Amino acid sequence: MITPTLLADYYARNVNIVKMQIEGLSQADSLIQLPFRANCLNWVVGHIVTNRLSVLRLLAARPPFDPGLVSHYERESEPICEDGPGVLTLEELISLLDQLQAQIAALLADITDEALSRELVFFGSRSRPVSDWLFFFYFHDTYHVGQTELLRQAAGKDDKII
Repeated sequence: MITPTLLADYYARNVNIVKMQIEGLSQADSLIQLPFRANCLNWVVGHIVTNRLSVLRLLAARPPFDPGLVSHYERESEPICEDGPGVLTLEELISLLDQLQAQIAALLADITDEALSRELVFFGSRSRPVSDWLFFFYFHDTYHVGQTELLRQAAGKDDKII
């Protein structure tokens, strides 16, 4: 069974993988576009941040920073093709991710079985227990963490991180 503590550890592992994948990359590297419809590494890391903000909303917690700071990275947002207004550096994105990880880990350490089983509507009319939503957002997080490996290689690295 996946306990809240294990889930917090898995979320933390994803943060560490992202950090390994961006190591040695510049801001310009993070903005490289693939030759097909996809988002750059900068957008993917920022989108992981917005996914973590969804976890906080799910847990009825206030974020440690203004969510408007990462509005450019929300689902369905326009691709980031160059540096400019609303585009954060990789260092800024990792700092936000670290803040969110600490808060999520603390919240999951204290969550009750009752809170996990509470039905919650998210994404319009989809009602599921909080535990199901937590796993959904972990899956979504992992999906994008996996993309970081290919985007690192697109930046010209020819290495193996994990």
